[in-house]
Formats: sequence, structure tokens, C-alpha cells
Amino acid sequence: MKKVLLAENAGFCYGVRRAVKLAEQTAAETGGCWMLGDLIHNTYVVEHLARKGVRKTADPLSLGAGDTVVIRSHGERREVLDDLEARGIRCVNATCPNVVRIQRLVAQAEEEGRRAVIIGDPGHPEVAGVASWCREPLVFDGPEAVRRWLDSAPENREIPLTVAAQTTCIRELFETSWKIIKKECTNAKIFDTICNATHKRQSEAVEIASRADVMVVVGDRKSANTKHLTEICKERCPRVLQIEGADELSPDFFDGCSVAGLTAGASTPAGIIKEVYATMSEEIKAVEGKEESFEELLNQSFKTLNTGEKVTGIVTAITPTEVQVDVGAKQAAYIKFSELSDDPNAKPEDIVKVGDEIETYIVRVNDVEGYAELSKKRLDAVKVWENIETAVEEKTVLEGTVTEENKGGIVVSVKGVRVFVPASQSGQPRGADLSAMVKQKVQLRVTEVNRARRRVVGSIRAVTDEARKAAQEEVWANIEVGKRYSGTVKSMTSYGVFVDIGGVDGMVHISELSWSRIKTPAEVCKVGDPMEVYVISFDAEKRKISLGVKDHSVNPWQVFMDKYAVGDVATVRIVKLMSFGAFAEVVPGVDGLIHISQIADRRIDKPEDVLSENQTVDVKITAIDEEKQKISLSIRALLAPAGELEEDSEVMETEE
Repeated sequence: MKKVLLAENAGFCYGVRRAVKLAEQTAAETGGCWMLGDLIHNTYVVEHLARKGVRKTADPLSLGAGDTVVIRSHGERREVLDDLEARGIRCVNATCPNVVRIQRLVAQAEEEGRRAVIIGDPGHPEVAGVASWCREPLVFDGPEAVRRWLDSAPENREIPLTVAAQTTCIRELFETSWKIIKKECTNAKIFDTICNATHKRQSEAVEIASRADVMVVVGDRKSANTKHLTEICKERCPRVLQIEGADELSPDFFDGCSVAGLTAGASTPAGIIKEVYATMSEEIKAVEGKEESFEELLNQSFKTLNTGEKVTGIVTAITPTEVQVDVGAKQAAYIKFSELSDDPNAKPEDIVKVGDEIETYIVRVNDVEGYAELSKKRLDAVKVWENIETAVEEKTVLEGTVTEENKGGIVVSVKGVRVFVPASQSGQPRGADLSAMVKQKVQLRVTEVNRARRRVVGSIRAVTDEARKAAQEEVWANIEVGKRYSGTVKSMTSYGVFVDIGGVDGMVHISELSWSRIKTPAEVCKVGDPMEVYVISFDAEKRKISLGVKDHSVNPWQVFMDKYAVGDVATVRIVKLMSFGAFAEVVPGVDGLIHISQIADRRIDKPEDVLSENQTVDVKITAIDEEKQKISLSIRALLAPAGELEEDSEVMETEE
């Protein structure tokens, strides 16, 4: 054998390490305590803990008031915990925070009237414990079981579901299962609860097994995650051996082997991995001169913390003053609330949850007292600056909130970084009141960054201009005669208005604004008004568009004919005064003539002696020419007897 590939993530995960540490501390504090079943699935560790005073019992009823029991990392059934508490037995909860998260998810599902689905091994203590936190959970060991349940009753597809996975579930098995549920069911919430350490370990096993001639997986045979690692390796390597210790290795297993791979389950101590590695590699075996204690090997598995470094950990608790984080070190690590977020109003539970993976910055390490202070806020600030610098290079569009008007422009807060936007780049017209933008959310592109001086300059106009250009191209690519748009009146002239239909302005002639006679567009609209328009014609080469507003599907003359007949009285509006009479709007788009002789019950010199434009008067319809679409109206007919009107009855032919 020429080479041994050792997985970096083999061995104790943070949850196992935390559980062992809690059990040892509890035994030391109490002079002896209990664990319900195996704290973790590893015989070596269980025997070590027994020597430390952590006794094992499988029967909760054997414990009495005053006893202290450590709850194993896999968790425990809810009814067992309730019973222990009721009988005055102190419980030290060493349940992995990732498992606690799943327990809360299924409990929340029940509160929301949803049914919990757990993908995992139904016989595993973790799954049994999780299932006890809700009523009638569905536990499936894989996609085949999911399919059988769905096919058993069509109405199952209508049940609201909350889907989670055993923390050590094989990812491919979980993904195949939830994809079936997502496709088939109408209301399913999917939560990926596979432990991040498990995912890394499985991914690493895939990579190493694909390169190795033989693969060794170390872990207790009761360990689910070790069993899953073995299954994964067997799919990619011709020879795979699962062992609990080095004494199970045989030289014959490595015959003809050039490269061997080695990984281990989450509950496998560093000492056992080291012993197996030494047995597999003659080079390492030669330098292994001394035996190390379990405590020494456990300590070696902890990280070394240094002030100023980034560190990733798992949130284990949220107290009234801080967030506690397991960073895989001997020191207890925590984040003060003031170092959690820039937002003073943010609640810690809205930012992080127990079981979340969190990346932080180490502010201070106190080895004497055994704690480390962390800061998420400082790391976030560093990341924001890095993102800002990257945004300049990649011309990324960022979003922020305008916080103030400044001399010569405005200030926009982008994730806590002040970005100055000059007035010329604000996207507002020259001389506009920029204070009106305060508290608005805006998109901008960063144009200049000086991290040393903490100076950032941005442009809103660059984004709006680009968006407008894209919108214009979209309009011109899809425009056609008759197409309708929801536009906005952008400007007005004496002969019409210009309407923005999405980055492109079109002209609506005054004659197209209304069926009624109007003198100026201001009579029917103003700048900023929404306006429904349609395309009358366009010239793509000259970039000109003619728009209409009037609904030509409605015939004003037909509206008039449906409503009025000769002899009817109508209330009309005077729209134009001529020397021979006055034109009045009967319905929008249809005018009638009141001849000068029909304006009053006496002779008048000119219509304006009696009438004025926009005046509303009552008239009688005296004649209708359907062919020429002309109407004769009379005010006098409502004032004088019918016989007096004969001399002026021929008014229909009067020309405007």
C-alpha cells in the first residue's frame, strides 16, 4: 500500500463532542450521574464514561428523585422527558442542537394543522424521539415507502405536510423522497435537516471512495451515520470494510492495493481513528511511539482559537443576554446581542435559531477563564465591504435605503455601508427636492470605493437609465398597431399629450383624448395621470408612436340614437358659438345645432348675447338626419307655443 487518504471530517462531530463534554462535566459536578441508553453509539466512549462515573440504564423508571440523568445526543421521547421532570429527576440535555431543531419543526407542524413526515430509519432512537413531538407522524425509510403511502389513498396528496430528515440520513435518499412529495402533493413544506457535518462527511467519503482501491469505514455497528457512510462507499469502491477498531484489520484485505481510503462516523473517537490509520500506514506506524489517553485525544480534536480569525460554529442556546455557539473548541464561545446585528431593533431569535450554522469573527479569547467572545456584526461588516468591492468589479446592482439628503446629493445605506450618490446621479431632474427620497428603497450601482477612507460613491441613474433602455427595447421589439398599454402622462402641449408606455413616449393628439370637444388637454388630464392607450400607428425607424385613447368600438351616434328621438328634451353643453347659432354636445362625440332663431323667444343679433361656451341648457330635439348624422335643437321650443316655430323649421341644412 503506497498511500492512505484520511478524510478531514472523520470522527467526532460537534454534537457528539458536546455530549461527551457535558456528561464528563455532569459526572464531575454530581459525583456520578446516569445516561439513558448509550450517550452516543460507540462502545469505547460509553466504557470511558462509565469509568468517569456516568452509569447507564435503559429503564427510566429505575431513576428516582434527586438523580441526575444526561439525555443522549440522539434525543429522547417527549413522554419520557415529561415523566422524568414530573418525578423530580434532573435532566441535563445533551441532545444535538440539530436534533432539537427537528423536534421543534414537527411540533410546530402539529400546531399549524400540518402532518409531519420524517425521512429516516424508523427504528433509530433519534427518529423515535422526534416522532414523539407530534401526533400521527409519518416515518418513511426512503422513496419507495413514500410512493406506497401516496398510492394508498388519493386524498393523501391533499394533506398539508411538513417534511424533515433524520440528521444522518443519506442525502440522495432524502432528496429523492422529498422531490416525489413536492411533485405529488399540493401543500408541502420541505426542511433540509441533514446535519451539515454529516453532509460534509458523506461528500468527502464519495470523493475518497472514488479514488481508492479499498475503503475502511470506522465506527460502532450501532451507529446509523457510520452504516450510511459504508453504504455510500460501497457504491463507489469495489472493496469496503466497516470496522470498530484496528484489531479487525487484516493484511489480506489490502492485497494489491495502491491507495486506501479511511473515514469514520460522527461518534468515533480520534484515538481509534489514529490507531486504524497507523495500522494501515507503515510510515505513520513507525512514528507512533506512545499511547495517548482518551482525554488527550479528545482535546486534540478541539480547534485552536485566535483573536481576529473567522470561525464557524453551531448555535446551541439563546439566553436573555447572549447567543451561545459551539465552535469545536475547548473554550465556551458566545456572542453578545450587541455584536449580533447592526439593527438595534432586531430580536436575536429572528436572526438565528438553535442548530443554525453561523460564521463569526473572534473578538477575544480568554484561555484562563475558558471562554471566547465572538462577533457576527463585525464579520458581516467585513463581508459587506468585500461585496461592495466585488460589486464595483462585476457592476452588480445593489439595493439600499436613502437615509439623508447631503450637500450635493443623498446618502444611501447598503447593508450598513454609507454610499454617497451625487445629485446628478440620483435619477431626479435638476433642482428636484431630494429630501423627498429619504426612506425610499433604491437600486444603485457602485462606481467608486476607497475602503481606507471608507468612501463609497454610487449611481441610481446608471440603473434607471439601463432599465429604461431595456424597457425601450422591449417596447420596440413587441409593438404593433392596436396593442394596448397602461401608460403615464409625461408632458402636455396645446395639441396633445406625451404618454410614457414603458420607457418610450407616444403622442396622443388632442382629438384622440376625448369624444367631447376640448380646447386643451388640461381639460381631461394632467401630468402624472395614468392613461390607458392603444397604438394607432408607429415608425420604428424614426422612433415615433401615435397613440389613441377614445374607444372606437363605441359609436357615439349609435349611443345618441339609442337614447333620444325627435321631440325629446335633452340637457346639453354649449361647445361653440358661431354667427348663425351655437353647437351643443348632446352626448360625448355628438353635437347638435341650435340655430340663432331657436336660441330665444325674441330676435337676437348674435348667439353670445344669450349663450356662452360650456354653459349647460335644456333643449328640444326638433329634427334628426340619420344619413348625414345631423341634429337640430331648439331652446325656443321650450319657451314658445308650437305654432310659432313653423317659420324656422328648415334649419337642418345650415352649414357650420
